[in-house]
Amino acid sequence: MSSTSNSNNSHNLALESKQDRPNTVRIPDRVDLRGSPRSRQGSPSHSPRLGPSRFLNGEKSGASFAGAELLGKLWGDRKKQPKNAKRKGGKVWYHKERVKGLVVLTALVGLFFLVDWIMLLRLQDHRVGSDDRSSRNASSVSAQVKVTKPSKGKKHYGGIYGRLLALAAHALAEGQNKREPKDLWQEPVVPASAWRPCADQRDWEPNEGKNGYIMVTANGGINQQRVAVCNAVVLARLLNATLVVPKFMYSSVWKDVSQFGDIYQEEHFIKYLAPDIRIVKELPEELKSLDLEAIGSVVTDVDVRKESKPSFYLKNILPILLQKRVVHFVGFGNRLAFDPIPFQLQRLRCRCNFHALQFVPKIQETAALLLERLHKHSAQPGLLDHYLVGPHAVAAMIARSDRAKASKYLALHLRFEIDMVAHSLCEFGGGEQEGQELEAYRQIHFPALTELKKTEKLPSPAMLRSEGLCPLTPEEAVLMLAALGFNRKTQIYVAGAQIYGGTSRLAALTSLYPNLVTKENLLSSAELEPFKNFSSQLAALDFIACTAADAFAMTDSGSQLSSLVSGYRIYYGGGRMPTIRPNKRRLADIFVKNNTIEWKVFEQRVRKAVRQTKHVQSRPKARSVYRYPRCKECMCRTD
Repeated sequence: MSSTSNSNNSHNLALESKQDRPNTVRIPDRVDLRGSPRSRQGSPSHSPRLGPSRFLNGEKSGASFAGAELLGKLWGDRKKQPKNAKRKGGKVWYHKERVKGLVVLTALVGLFFLVDWIMLLRLQDHRVGSDDRSSRNASSVSAQVKVTKPSKGKKHYGGIYGRLLALAAHALAEGQNKREPKDLWQEPVVPASAWRPCADQRDWEPNEGKNGYIMVTANGGINQQRVAVCNAVVLARLLNATLVVPKFMYSSVWKDVSQFGDIYQEEHFIKYLAPDIRIVKELPEELKSLDLEAIGSVVTDVDVRKESKPSFYLKNILPILLQKRVVHFVGFGNRLAFDPIPFQLQRLRCRCNFHALQFVPKIQETAALLLERLHKHSAQPGLLDHYLVGPHAVAAMIARSDRAKASKYLALHLRFEIDMVAHSLCEFGGGEQEGQELEAYRQIHFPALTELKKTEKLPSPAMLRSEGLCPLTPEEAVLMLAALGFNRKTQIYVAGAQIYGGTSRLAALTSLYPNLVTKENLLSSAELEPFKNFSSQLAALDFIACTAADAFAMTDSGSQLSSLVSGYRIYYGGGRMPTIRPNKRRLADIFVKNNTIEWKVFEQRVRKAVRQTKHVQSRPKARSVYRYPRCKECMCRTD
């Protein structure tokens, strides 16, 4: 196989969160900034070094490289204007701006007195009181609304979005008998159904894997590890190497000792990819005793840029592989580019993700119970159930069914766990206490980010929020759903681990949408017991529930789970599995007006912002095939 260009691929820190934002600020990926924790199985003798890369010829790497990238994104695009251009017309501009400034100032002063007068009148009305005031005065609607149990009276919403939440509650109560917008549970079917899966098609001979062995110890959570596994498969084919079944690194964040065989069907993985690459379960005996770190066979994420081209591996990794017979990648988080890459290698990537990785029976059977209860024991399995839980689990679901029509549900992935919140560097209304908690967490889990804050001037929380780089809070998520028109009776499955702030942070969501469920209250303690202390296996249940949902809403487009779920729904959904992908930059511009915007206007603007992300499009260049599988390598057009 010929090599692609030898030039290094420009490093992209925010590939998964750049949708519709070509020039945005992005905090470095958490895998780069957190020192990779020591693996409990198959890892080097100590944590990967944080020194300079041996392949980048003195260039910045690791956290320093990430910091430089961040600052370049923030300020690198500001072009200096020539001095002559600044002087030209300077006087005219000054006088015009001065007049404009005076007009604006006068208008603001007048507006201030007008608002002050209106507020004074409202204060007087409040003191006098009136039995029918709530029907005449919109401000009373924003202060008191009915909740699920009328006997408890009216509910007051506090916090930043108290006013909007009250308006949302009022709108939901009034619209209980109204029809939901047609596009809530639909995709643009005709253009979306023109694509069909075809990554299972092969057009090459099996790889002998004679150049040596590739080992991978993938870091992160289950979704990041899934991406690393598929990238490792492609790399093994590129280098004509034999892949050892990947191992998963123990993380101080996820605290899960699960390995590949605990999550995915190992035998299916090996056999399905046999026509592509050679895969073995262990190194041969003569290589097991080698000290891989001592002989220079360990390659960490510090050594390899994110999104590195195939040419980098041919130039730098292949010689080590040929000389040492084994290379061990530690971390391997998003270390292979999406473009440029040969057609068949890209197709292999898709084949691995959508066909070769199947969950073990333990996960499939429990997930089948979860889907069965979400669909209210329907005899009609969901469109994707067969691919997610396998034919045996689907047959068992049908045998247990007691009704014909399935109940619809919306899956909501609330990516608001403490690791995401802390790494974002955003503020979420918790004041000084929140700031101290998150900083303490960063010092333990993201030490490189803490150091970067000391040495570089990073974007302010306000700027990050305006650029759409902060995860949506539960309050913002529920406001989005209400504005889109989801009925108050909608069954919502909430995916995610422990939400930062606990149950109190979910108060608005549960108040506005009482029919809210999680895997913890749909499955019994006995059914969940086998998954206790295995966060990756629990995340697999969330993955299946979200992927099979009648509609899926993400709150952070950069989330690996959301990316993989939306891609899976595109690949197998046939244009009938809608996904809500909020443009957080546009939503931030709407939310900032929370104290003044009227509900109808808020509703219209949110719907427009979300509708614009529903267009059916083929994969943009350099974007993830896991998230955007509509491309000639992964899917084929039927028209």
